[in-house]
Amino acid sequence: MTHSPPSSYRVTLAVLAVAACTFSLWQSLLVPALSDIQHELHTSAVAVSWLITGQLLSTSVFTPISGRLGDMFGKKRVLIIVLLISGVGLLVAALGQTIELLILGRVLQGVGGGIFPLGFGIIRDEFPPDRVAHGIGLLSSLLGIGGTLGTVIAGPVIEAWNYHALFWIPLVVIVAAVVATWRLIPESPVRAPGRINWLATILMSIGLTSILVAISRAGDWGWGGTRTLVLIAFGAAVLVAWIWVELHSEVPLIDMRMMRIRGVWTTNLSAFMIGVGLYASQFLIPRYVQEPTSTGYGFGVSVVAAGLFLLPATIAQLCFGQLAGRLERRLGPRQPLLLGSMLCAVSFFLLAGLRGSAAEVCVATAIFGAGVALSFAALATLIVGFVRQDQTGVANGMNAVLRTTGGAVGAQLAATILTAHTVSGDSPTASGYTVAFGMCGLAGLIAVLATLLIPTRPRAVTPVLVEDSPAAQSSTAIA
Repeated sequence: MTHSPPSSYRVTLAVLAVAACTFSLWQSLLVPALSDIQHELHTSAVAVSWLITGQLLSTSVFTPISGRLGDMFGKKRVLIIVLLISGVGLLVAALGQTIELLILGRVLQGVGGGIFPLGFGIIRDEFPPDRVAHGIGLLSSLLGIGGTLGTVIAGPVIEAWNYHALFWIPLVVIVAAVVATWRLIPESPVRAPGRINWLATILMSIGLTSILVAISRAGDWGWGGTRTLVLIAFGAAVLVAWIWVELHSEVPLIDMRMMRIRGVWTTNLSAFMIGVGLYASQFLIPRYVQEPTSTGYGFGVSVVAAGLFLLPATIAQLCFGQLAGRLERRLGPRQPLLLGSMLCAVSFFLLAGLRGSAAEVCVATAIFGAGVALSFAALATLIVGFVRQDQTGVANGMNAVLRTTGGAVGAQLAATILTAHTVSGDSPTASGYTVAFGMCGLAGLIAVLATLLIPTRPRAVTPVLVEDSPAAQSSTAIA
């Protein structure tokens, strides 16, 4: 397979980076604006929460599907479709004057999660072998950078204009990304012929949706509430049925044998646990510093100032995201993931014990940003190293889903812990934050242990599929 000339792959990386950063930005941009939206649209807190839950569900369902479609029909083609759907979602939300239209817009925006597995696949297919790790590492680090940066800039944007600007700004960028993708990114020749297993798709969607809805509403229903437990049990049962269907399918949506590879499931477990810390930090840190000084621990800062406490994490992510590629080339991707997981754990344990001043909080968030940058850059590279080239999109799609699901669990667990430690008034006790940060530190330790189980060297993979499947015969013919 011929690779793009140097100028071409650099342009491709720039286009993918812009699209990826824009998606990760709009994931978190809306969080500081939820109260303003609730007030302006005269709606309930539950309805407003669906602006986050709706996109979360959409991203979880469509990310692996987008990766699979890209493997089958062409990654560039599917990427353009994903960007267009996301752009329509941004337009609907920007023009929407009701909570229903905003939720619809956010659901459509969630389809943009497919940018990452499709981008990873394009990089693996088109880049020179010695630039693949760097490209994937940069694209991966943007998921964390954009997430924290979105929380930082949301406050000033809302103060200068209104929450509608949070949709118009990324819409302009996405339109430019669509044009650039169409004109500048080459179509990959790598295909995984087959068909969409619609039964597996429906079962996966129902199972993931049920569990994520239960997690997102656990704060209202209670983790031990009947509705929460029933919905989680139902979702788990449907996912078991989905796995059974995939194992017995000639053309699975997601190859469960691939998911059982030691290097894949351990990397996915690390991704889940790091996701717990990332999303929980975006919830915990701004809220902590906004707590009034009368609590005895809060700093009483504004929404805009609260976002600035995450700025050290963004700066650290930018710096260490560049370093991650060099470390991977020298040491392999396992070591940066191990170091990143350790830094994430250390940062949260520091926040659990030392957070009495702004400097202590900023130091901890900077350490966490470095850990996220190293971890996210290594996760995708590890997945790519353990799967066949025709599985790149769907494998990274599932890794992204597990990161997102971990984030949903982490944010909701943190909220539940704080609620349980709220005795009177609106502010939890200081011990509530200690337990919440400690929970995130424990998740980081589990990520460290999972990383230690990842094989040092990826197993040898072949681009040929299982011989007795129709897809295998097609793939062999192409090769």
